[in-house]
Amino acid sequence: MRLDKFLKVSRLIKRRTVAKDVSDQGRVWINGKEAKASSTVKPGDELTVRFGQKSVTVRIERIAETTRKDEAAEMYTVIKEESNASGESVI
Repeated sequence: MRLDKFLKVSRLIKRRTVAKDVSDQGRVWINGKEAKASSTVKPGDELTVRFGQKSVTVRIERIAETTRKDEAAEMYTVIKEESNASGESVI
């Protein structure tokens, strides 16, 4: 599945266009490598997404084309959440 679609379906980011923009700005990494919106993700991959002044690292548990809101959180497991020390404003 494409990275931007996973971010939207899993509800880590609410809109696919925003997910695409965030990815293309270099704020998403897959397994430690910078990723673009068209990058492919699969179960077991670790995603790090930088939002505003925090970074969230998740492990992809499953892939689904569509999901209900209450099932979206089951698509990933949060590994780490941390604040960025730089205070850089991102989203």
